[in-house]
Amino acid sequence: MLWSELRDLKDDVDFGTPPRAGAEVTLTVDGHTISVPAGSSVMLAAAKAQRNIPKLCATDTLEAWGSCRLCLVEIEGRSGYPASCTTIVAEGMAVTTQSEQLQRLRKGVLELYLSDFPAEDVDGGWSEFHTALAQGGVTTHPYEPVETHLSTPVDVSNPYFLFDPAKCIVCNRCVRACEEIQGTFALTVQGRGFDSKVAAGQDQPFFESDCVSCGACVQTCPTQALIEKSLFEGDYIRG
Repeated sequence: MLWSELRDLKDDVDFGTPPRAGAEVTLTVDGHTISVPAGSSVMLAAAKAQRNIPKLCATDTLEAWGSCRLCLVEIEGRSGYPASCTTIVAEGMAVTTQSEQLQRLRKGVLELYLSDFPAEDVDGGWSEFHTALAQGGVTTHPYEPVETHLSTPVDVSNPYFLFDPAKCIVCNRCVRACEEIQGTFALTVQGRGFDSKVAAGQDQPFFESDCVSCGACVQTCPTQALIEKSLFEGDYIRG
């Protein structure tokens, strides 16, 4: 995706997925009629209709991924709760973005993320994850995790930013930014399930990898797992 494709996007609004060019498709989002180009996502249509859908893995500078499962919606005539970022609009589609069931599903997803996130870093956070928690009314979780990533060491090797794996939800945004925006391919996701993690190079410290310190990964991280060192005085201390 080229940056020129983003020319119609607004700086203060994240539409969730990149814009498309094509014939207009008309649908309704929470009863509001909206027309968007064919190939657009339901998430983008909802954003243009000023209907907020929570998201963590989606952003309009990257192609849709559909991993965080927070942007679920209801579509009339379809079963289940599809992810709005990877669902393409169709003529006459009727979308519901807010309902009691959607609220319960999103709350459950956020609680799962929160169960493996440093509790001392919940209050006072300013990331997209913290905003999603506030919007979902989630401050605690009901789980007693047997295993977590909370003791994973922080990578402070890069002189400009640090990586705190305890705050990483493996949404792939940093990996995709490194690939789609910078073209460096320095980051990957290694492992599966609970063992999946973001890794630089061959699972090296960032400074020893092919990372060029462009900052694309830091800019797109939704949880403050990747964050500029200039925001801290002295050494970074989790919490």
